[in-house]
Amino acid sequence: MKDVVTYLNFDGNCREAMEFYQQCFGAELYLLSFSEVPGDLPKEAKEAPDRIMHATLRKGSPFLMAADIMPGGVVQQGNNFSVMIHCESPQEIERLFTALGESGKVTMALQETFWAGRFGTLTDKFGINWIFNLEKPNQSEPRP
Repeated sequence: MKDVVTYLNFDGNCREAMEFYQQCFGAELYLLSFSEVPGDLPKEAKEAPDRIMHATLRKGSPFLMAADIMPGGVVQQGNNFSVMIHCESPQEIERLFTALGESGKVTMALQETFWAGRFGTLTDKFGINWIFNLEKPNQSEPRP
């Protein structure tokens, strides 16, 4: 594994929260709003262009990532964070996704995205949310 990062979910106030954390930690902040995302987005995302699709806070390496949920979703204690694993190989991401997904619920099957060679999400059998990411070759900024 390259690293493990906490991923936070917000309901429209991701920018405000991450700018606050940026000041607290004296860190560098990267923000990507829905309006800046390449390609086609769900209708809900188009209706909220200022919401943040992805944010990264880094001091050297990324240590906190976040996003706003789609409008209409619900953020509550327990579903407002995930553990994100940045994997080093296709074999590793497949192995970890399969192992942690056993008796759990896949919420997004592993697939290629505009930011990742492989990306997927699941909730394990203990109710913990996991995000798996494998960068595309020659990609310097891990997203999400």
